[in-house]
Amino acid sequence: MNQPQTITEEYRHLQQELHKNPNYGVASIGYAPLVKSILEKSKARSLSDYGAGKQNLKKALDGMGVGGFDYLPYDPAFPEYGPPQPGDLACCIDVLEHIEPNFVDSVLADLRAITQKVGFFSIATGPASKFLVDGRNAHLIQKPTSWWLPKLCEHFEILQLQREPKGFWVLTERRKV
Repeated sequence: MNQPQTITEEYRHLQQELHKNPNYGVASIGYAPLVKSILEKSKARSLSDYGAGKQNLKKALDGMGVGGFDYLPYDPAFPEYGPPQPGDLACCIDVLEHIEPNFVDSVLADLRAITQKVGFFSIATGPASKFLVDGRNAHLIQKPTSWWLPKLCEHFEILQLQREPKGFWVLTERRKV
């Protein structure tokens, strides 16, 4: 079975360039305490980090003394991580707004496929402070929560939604089909 396309090669290279910036891909650090709580409450034994970047979420959790779970990173800019892997908890932190718009549905289907118990997804709704080398804003999708919710609800049940100054996060479970 062919995996649906989730990124173009051109955009993968643009992301690899952006990841050379040490300040790119750091949002997950701020969410680590919340992810720790979700890991504990859900009794998750594995965490699939979709869009793991430089694995800052794992580093932050390690720094908090959180252990006892399998960490499964995936990021197309880091092919050495391999394909997305199912985890009890699937995290996608500050990633979805970076997806090429025509691949949003494929990425959400990917996330649904790897979410075994719960999903934690944070989404920025406005412009990023960083730009791609081709001049575009790093947030290719700048849409309000009301645009994202129907898309998320096609694949997930929303357990909790929290608005934040620059976007929102949701705690989800995979929708039973």
